[in-house]
Amino acid sequence: MKFSIITLFPEMFSGPFGFSIIKRAGEKKIINIEIINLRDFSTDAYKSVDDRPYGGGAGMILRVDIVDKAIQNAKCQMLNAKCKTILLDPQGTPYKQSIAKDLATNFDHIILLCGHYEGVDARIRDFVDEEISIGDYILTGGEIPAMVMVDSVTRLLDGVLSKKEATVHESFSDVLLEYPQYTRPEIYNGIQVPNVLLSGDPKKITSWQTIKSLQKTSLKRPDLLRARSLITS
Repeated sequence: MKFSIITLFPEMFSGPFGFSIIKRAGEKKIINIEIINLRDFSTDAYKSVDDRPYGGGAGMILRVDIVDKAIQNAKCQMLNAKCKTILLDPQGTPYKQSIAKDLATNFDHIILLCGHYEGVDARIRDFVDEEISIGDYILTGGEIPAMVMVDSVTRLLDGVLSKKEATVHESFSDVLLEYPQYTRPEIYNGIQVPNVLLSGDPKKITSWQTIKSLQKTSLKRPDLLRARSLITS
C-alpha cells in the first residue's frame, strides 16, 4: 500500500510515522509513505500556494492549479494501481471504520490532500474522489487527519498485526463497541476479574462478551444501534 500525502508541512509527519505499528509496517515493506510538499509545485519565487478568494472573505485559499499539479504528480508514480484521492476537509463524509476497511481492502494507492488555511478553491473538489472529515470540529489543517487515516488503514493490512483476529473484535468493526477485557492481577484493589473469564468455557465466555458489548454500546453509543435498526429510537 502506498500513501501519498500532499501537505504544506512535511515536517509534521516525521515523528508519528517513526514509531510502533506504522514504523514496523514500513520496515516490512507493507506500506510506503511519500510526503509531497505542495510548495514544490508553486510557480513563483515565494513558493506561494494560496491567494485571496474572489468576492472577498477572510483568509486565503489553496489554488486549484497548484493542487492539481501535485495530485497528478502523485498519480503518475503508480499508473496501474487502484488509486483513491481524498481531500481532508471539515465538509467531508464522517470517517468511520467501514471506510478504513474499504480503503485497506480495495485500493493500492491512497492520495491524501491536506486542506489548510481558510479552505480550498472549490474546483479542487472536482479533482478528488472523496472528501473526508474525522469529526465535527475545525483543525488548523489536514495533517492530523491524514495521520489518523494512515494509522487506521495500515493496521488493517495483511501482515501488519501479528494476530489478524486483533482487528476483528474491535469497537466499530461490527456495530458494537468492544467488550471489557482484563489481565493480571486477578484481583486488584478489591476488584476481581469476572469469574466467567476464568471458567475456561468458550461458549459462556462468548455469550458474556456479546452481552457486555450490547450493554456498553447501548449505554455509550446508542446511535450505533439505532443506525443498524437494532433498537428503536
